[in-house]
Amino acid sequence: QVQLVESVGGLVQAGRSLRLSCAASGSIFSINTMGWYRQAPGKQRELVAVISSDSRKNYADSVKGRFTIARDNAKNTVYLQMNSLKPEDTAVYYCNAYMENYNYWGQGTQVTVSS
Repeated sequence: QVQLVESVGGLVQAGRSLRLSCAASGSIFSINTMGWYRQAPGKQRELVAVISSDSRKNYADSVKGRFTIARDNAKNTVYLQMNSLKPEDTAVYYCNAYMENYNYWGQGTQVTVSS
């Protein structure tokens, strides 16, 4: 059994920064890929950023240059540093971990960016 616990998001003003974290706990041998997804009202869930076990990274075009994903393998934790936030970044952000051929999901945290 594996659980993903996300930090609390929050309300921030456009242009400011926010960091999210997600810690995996439970019966963990190794985590292949960790990532962040988001879902805005009325829109489908989309990939924001993903990081592999050897720290290869991919980002959605909409966040490139502004967001940075990182992981701490010793803590089974993934982070999302969000800089220069825009109102269109407003969404529920979900943590994801892929291991042992199975996807695990966090419960989501609300990030709201005011203009």
